[in-house]
Amino acid sequence: MSKPPETPPDIGFLPPLPAEMALACESAGVVKAKRDAPALIVLGVLAGAFIAFGALFMTVVLTEASELPWGVARLLAGLVFSLGLILVIVGGAELFTGDAHMVVACASKRITLRALLRAWSLVYLGNIVGALGTAALVFLAGLHEFHGGAVGKTALTIAASKAALPTIQLFFLAILCNVLVCLAVWMSFAARSTTDKVMVIVPPIAAFVAAGFEHSIANLYLLPYGLAVAAWAGPEFWGTIGQDAGYSALTVGGVVHNIVVATAGNLVGGSLMVGAVYWFVYLRGRA
Repeated sequence: MSKPPETPPDIGFLPPLPAEMALACESAGVVKAKRDAPALIVLGVLAGAFIAFGALFMTVVLTEASELPWGVARLLAGLVFSLGLILVIVGGAELFTGDAHMVVACASKRITLRALLRAWSLVYLGNIVGALGTAALVFLAGLHEFHGGAVGKTALTIAASKAALPTIQLFFLAILCNVLVCLAVWMSFAARSTTDKVMVIVPPIAAFVAAGFEHSIANLYLLPYGLAVAAWAGPEFWGTIGQDAGYSALTVGGVVHNIVVATAGNLVGGSLMVGAVYWFVYLRGRA
């Protein structure tokens, strides 16, 4: 009696090759471009809020962390901030900085430049609403008063330091930031499970926060929230933290400058230094 043929081993657990990841990235860009405007805006709102939650988590954890070595505190901040992109990727949302990858589908002529710019614009609009809305809710919830005003003081310090960055430095910090963000998104195309996605997201995001790079959507929460605390916290708050109202760099103009320059840098870092590079290596012969 002959033996039944052996069942070939299941190799579905093996991650895809980089070329297959490039194809998955291209297909994802096509799907995003085909979504209607309301869906893109709502998913953008969710992503703006998710990134704001990560920034909020980071602010709380950094409060009175000065006793830790600077690098350790920054690493801890990066680890908790990773919550934002985890929520975006696993929960399902559209983040402007992560969607810089859509340039892959455009370069392959699977979507038009007009469709790419439409998707980016609608997602960015949603991100603005989500981040600003979360900042307003957090301020109205009085989080800046927690721990004797220490959380608010940390938020002010973070926002003021970002608003004071000179243009050129800010631009290159933003480029470096979105290289790491888009690498995290890129690696998520190889993930076979939720655990895989979380594991590949955390290190690049923790790295960019620890290094002090600039993320435009996170800054859409951090800077307006700091500005709101500086403008509307009231004399009781300033008395509690033992200082007068100040932070001269925290102005509407300073906030807008940071967001505009960081957005430009993020777009260069994600679309040209990650998306375009992987398209050139793996997909240019198919265009």
